[in-house]
Amino acid sequence: MRYSASIVAGATALLFGGARAQYSLTNTYDASNFFDSFNFFTGSDPTHGFVEYVDGPTASAENLAGTVDGAIFMGVDKTTVNPPNGRRSVRLESRDTFTKGLFIVDVAHMPASECGAWPAFWMFGDGSPGWPYQGEIDIIEGVNNQVSNINTLHTGPGCSIANNGSTNGTHLEGGDCNAGNANIGCGQQTYNNQNYGDGFNDIQGGVYATEWTSDHIAVWFFPRAAIPQDILAGVPNPASWGPPQARFNGGQGCNIDEHFYGHKIIFNTTFCGDWAGSPEVWSSNPECSAKAATCIDHVSNNPGAFEDAFWKVNYLKVFSAPANQTKREVVPTAFRA
Repeated sequence: MRYSASIVAGATALLFGGARAQYSLTNTYDASNFFDSFNFFTGSDPTHGFVEYVDGPTASAENLAGTVDGAIFMGVDKTTVNPPNGRRSVRLESRDTFTKGLFIVDVAHMPASECGAWPAFWMFGDGSPGWPYQGEIDIIEGVNNQVSNINTLHTGPGCSIANNGSTNGTHLEGGDCNAGNANIGCGQQTYNNQNYGDGFNDIQGGVYATEWTSDHIAVWFFPRAAIPQDILAGVPNPASWGPPQARFNGGQGCNIDEHFYGHKIIFNTTFCGDWAGSPEVWSSNPECSAKAATCIDHVSNNPGAFEDAFWKVNYLKVFSAPANQTKREVVPTAFRA
């Protein structure tokens, strides 16, 4: 028996928790279009890392970016000793910008938990008046031999959040999202050793979902073997997922709409810099400081240590709520090879 498309869509929505899906798909980025939809950033690293971000042709020629097994691949140089301008890597920034929505990324592999590495999947606004006044959302981020993810927001002054509703085991490091002139921000430390780095890769990765509304910004992580059926079916319903890994509540302490808008989506891997290479961070880490006196010494002299410092992404999907237009077409300002 044949059914109309409207009947099938309605049945699917009912199956996954409502008369209609809360979110509708607006963007899909995968191996077929990712490198046409993201720009290669080639400027100096804003976090002062020991890194040289390369353009598209260079990344392709040196096997730092491309497609592998039907997935998006983003890697780093793992052969050069003493690279003169920092270890070569890529930073990809979406051409589209977004304000609110549901962002779902399926990652099969992320950079390993290696001393000197600083990988991140994040969002931020870099238009006038500049960072951090359009906000920053760090979805996957960590440094060195870290074993669990840290979620952080960064804003201008006037945004303090609470984390009521975060899953048990997530710790709010501080509620002021402008802490340290926004360099520290408001972070939530997680304690799941499968949501980041080596533990993440051991289980073949999984899915991160980020819901950004006027009320809150929330991040969920689902291991490969426990991805919700509504996500697999393309009709995501965050209300059915249980407590998020990290929930940042706005309200009286922070007007989210004023502090977060016009975000690009970023994948990058840098080295050392303001966090991973901070003398205090490096010297207080017994495993890393035993490798070399400084982060740069280690990264410069041990290219083989970064054999597994790569991203392998199956897809990134963006969904919008019916009353919320999340996508805004813009003229890209970053260099695109």
